[in-house]
Amino acid sequence: MGSIDTTPRAESGSDPISTPNGTTANGLPDGEGSVHPPAADATGALTENESLRKRMKGSGVLPLETGTRVMCRWRDGKHHPVKVIERRKLTCGGVNDYEYYVHYTEFNRRLDEWVKLEQLDLNSVETVVDEKVEDKVTSLKMTRHQKRKIDETHVEGHEELDAASLREHEEFTKVKNIATIELGRYEIETWYFSPFPPEYNDCSKLFFCEFCLNFMKHKEQLQRHMSKCDLKHPPGDEIYRSGTLSMFEVDGKKNKVYGQNLCYLAKLFLDHKTLYYDVVLFLFYVLCECDERGCHMVGYFSKEKHSEESYNLACILTLPPYQRKGYGKFLIAFSYELSKEEGKVGTPERPLSDLGMLSYRGYWTRVLLDILKKHKGNISIKELSDMTAIKAEDVLSTLQGLELIQYRKGQHVICADPKVLDRYLKAAGRGGLEVDVCKLIWTPYKEQN
Repeated sequence: MGSIDTTPRAESGSDPISTPNGTTANGLPDGEGSVHPPAADATGALTENESLRKRMKGSGVLPLETGTRVMCRWRDGKHHPVKVIERRKLTCGGVNDYEYYVHYTEFNRRLDEWVKLEQLDLNSVETVVDEKVEDKVTSLKMTRHQKRKIDETHVEGHEELDAASLREHEEFTKVKNIATIELGRYEIETWYFSPFPPEYNDCSKLFFCEFCLNFMKHKEQLQRHMSKCDLKHPPGDEIYRSGTLSMFEVDGKKNKVYGQNLCYLAKLFLDHKTLYYDVVLFLFYVLCECDERGCHMVGYFSKEKHSEESYNLACILTLPPYQRKGYGKFLIAFSYELSKEEGKVGTPERPLSDLGMLSYRGYWTRVLLDILKKHKGNISIKELSDMTAIKAEDVLSTLQGLELIQYRKGQHVICADPKVLDRYLKAAGRGGLEVDVCKLIWTPYKEQN
C-alpha cells in the first residue's frame, strides 16, 4: 500500500520511479529517463558471448538453472547483478534456447523482467547454491541479536506474514503474468503479479475500459465494448468537484464487479499479499480528471465501511501516468477530511510499504508542523490529534522522529523552536494539491436496512 509519485511520460506509464535514496527505481538518478543500451558498438562483445554460449552449452551449464546469479545488461546499457527466477523455452529456438525471468537484486521487484540470453554476461555466472543450506550456514554465523533484527526487517511490506506464508506468497507471485495494459489513452507497463482469472493466463497485455474497468484480451473487443458502454465516469456518487478534479464514492456492495476489477487493476502496481474479493465490505474513492470525453481515473483509495481499528484507508494507488502531480498526497489528505466529517481520528491500514510510510510521514509532518508554527502557547498530543484527525500514536511517532518530543515528569512535552520548525517544513517539501473542503458534499456511510 502506498502512493508513489513518479514522473509520467507522454502516452506512457513506464517512466522512472522515485525511490527514497534519491535514485529512480530503474537505477538512474532522479530526473533521467530510460536509456536503451547501445547496439552498434556491442558487436565484439556479442560475438565473444556467442562463442562462450556454445562452450557452455557443451559443458551442460546452459540452460541456466533457476536460482543462478549472473550479470545482466539493463536498459541503461550497464550490467547489474540478477537472480534467475524462472525460465521458459523459446518456441522457435533450439533444445537449449530459453529466455529468463530475472530479479535485479539492487532494485525493487517491480523491475523484474524477461530477458534474452544475449543480455547475460555468461562469464559472471555463479554456481547455483542451495538457499536452504546457505541460510543455515549464514544463521550459524549470526548472533541472536543479529538474527532477530533480520527477522524483524526481512518481511518489509508483508509484516502480517510468517516465514512459510511469505515464501508461499513470493513463489506464487514471483513472475509478472501481465506485462502491459491499455487504459484510456495510456499504455502502462505493469509492476507486479495480479491473480486474474485463469482464462487470461496466456495474455501478456490486457485492454481496460477506463470507465467500467472491464478488461479484454484484444483491442477489437475493447473497441466493440466502448461503442456500447454507457458509463463516462465511475459508477458511484460524485462527492467532490474542484475545477477538472472529481472524486466518486463507489460502494462495493452496489458495484461488485467494478470493485473487483479495480482490485485486479491495482494489484498490478501494489506488491501486497491480499486481494480483496469481498469488495462488499469496502468503499472506493476514485479520483478523476474530467474533460469533454468523460472522467478519467487517475488513482483511488479504499476504506472499510466499519473498522474497529480506526483505519480510514485500506489501499491507495496513483496510476503511473499520473504520478508526480501531487495526487497521492491529495488522496491521503482527502481520507483525513472524511475522518473529520465523521468526527473520528483515523490511520492507514498496516502494514505500510516503505514508500507508503514515506508518503504518510511527509503528510503528517507537514500538517503537524504547520499547526505548531501558527499555534501560540502549549498544545497536547490529544489536541493535535483532535484538530487533524491523525491518530495520537501517529502524531507521537512523527514528532519523536523529528526529535520534537521530550519526556518530562511522566509526560510527553512538545519542544518546538520556530527555526527548527522552519527547517523541517522546508525539508518536508510541498503539500501537493489541496482539498477544498467547501466543495466536499458527503455524508458518512450508514448501513441501509
